[in-house]
Amino acid sequence: MNIRIIAITSLLIALPVSAQKKKTVVNDSNTPLHLLQPAYQGSYGDLTPEQVRKDIDRVFTYIDKETPARVVDKNTGKQITDYTTMGEEAQLERGAFRLASYEWGVTYSALIAATEATGDQRYTDYVQNRFRFLAEVAPHFKRVYKEKSTTDPQLLQILTPHALDDAGAVCAAMVKLRLQDPSLPVDALIQNYFDFIINKEYRLADGTFARNRPQHNTLWLDDMFMGIPAVAQMSRYDKTQKEKYLAESVRQFLQFADRMFIPEKGLYRHGWVESSTDHPAFCWARANGWAMLTACELLDVLPENYPQRSKVMDYFRAHVRGVTTLQSGEGLWHQLLDRNDSYLETSASAIYVYCLAHAINKGWIDAIAYGPVAHLGWHAVAGKINAKGQVEGTCVGTGMAFDPAFYYYRPVNVYAAHGYGPVLWAGAEMIRLLKNQYPQMNDSAVQYYQKKQKTTAPIFAVETEESND
Repeated sequence: MNIRIIAITSLLIALPVSAQKKKTVVNDSNTPLHLLQPAYQGSYGDLTPEQVRKDIDRVFTYIDKETPARVVDKNTGKQITDYTTMGEEAQLERGAFRLASYEWGVTYSALIAATEATGDQRYTDYVQNRFRFLAEVAPHFKRVYKEKSTTDPQLLQILTPHALDDAGAVCAAMVKLRLQDPSLPVDALIQNYFDFIINKEYRLADGTFARNRPQHNTLWLDDMFMGIPAVAQMSRYDKTQKEKYLAESVRQFLQFADRMFIPEKGLYRHGWVESSTDHPAFCWARANGWAMLTACELLDVLPENYPQRSKVMDYFRAHVRGVTTLQSGEGLWHQLLDRNDSYLETSASAIYVYCLAHAINKGWIDAIAYGPVAHLGWHAVAGKINAKGQVEGTCVGTGMAFDPAFYYYRPVNVYAAHGYGPVLWAGAEMIRLLKNQYPQMNDSAVQYYQKKQKTTAPIFAVETEESND
């Protein structure tokens, strides 16, 4: 009896399966295949200022925690509050990042921009607090250095800069905030930084910022950013010397660009050696980012009618075209831009996102052509922010080489400070962009519109002022 019941039950279960119609195969005759959803890698499509704000807040919360502004006894770890009594045992409390490195100069500028984009004063308060702290403790560390011939290396970078890396980016950020807040007590620090940049930095015979490493009289593309924005900002800080500093910043930019820009690629080489007949074109992504960012910083300061502004703008637009054609399908750019078997790198990608969004917001480049590039880039960059707020996939500090392996195998690290400022700056500028433009999905693609579209149909005719008449 049990066997018969099992057999009948099995038959009843099997019947609907055998009676089922054959599954319809999706093909060109029965389905609009162009409406099938693409299998995009990572995030793609819709993006709001609120989403971007959450991403940059996660990064901000992390760096705020990891950059204390206190003096401690390096032997005991106890905080020192009376700076007048401190000696050679005093040092800045060590967090994950240094307070006065060039990478943090970028971060300070980014946070000033974040307040301007969002109205949230917390970002600028962070910068204010660190600058006021450094201005307060610097004279005391200087006294210790004079008395003992030694002091905290992090303060020596401020007190006795030896390279543009030590001075330029922090100086530029200090000038920006000092112009906003005349009570900020950083004038002595600005003057010390700028004295090094304008009077002591090594140069070629024609005055171009240079280094004697790895070869004699070498130009590093990085030094465009490490020096030029500070000189440009000084034209706003010391208005009696405005024309002098504008002329110097433009001269430096063009002397770098004329030697290092590769017109057929629309990219810059990383290094140029005066004594070399050939200059190998290793187009390192972050150095190209520094060059593009320098152009933005310079164009922001140059008057619209400045005689050589158009030449700077021509270099910038050619560079934008060269870089954007090399964006990966995932949205990031490669460590060596024109070698797509090199790894995808975060800090450079974030710099490009900032520069493209900024240039669109300023009206220098077209939103239709470049808005989706920045949009995709931000999605990819945001995907590199982990749950802790750390930025992943950033190449560590990098010297210069004349073979590809050096660049291919540079390590990446979440403590490479180079990633944090660019990500924050990119996020701030994307918030501005998303408030100024109306990106919308159309036929599975991000399109940028200057007027909000009312339809969400897969393919639609664009609504214009004329279509509403």
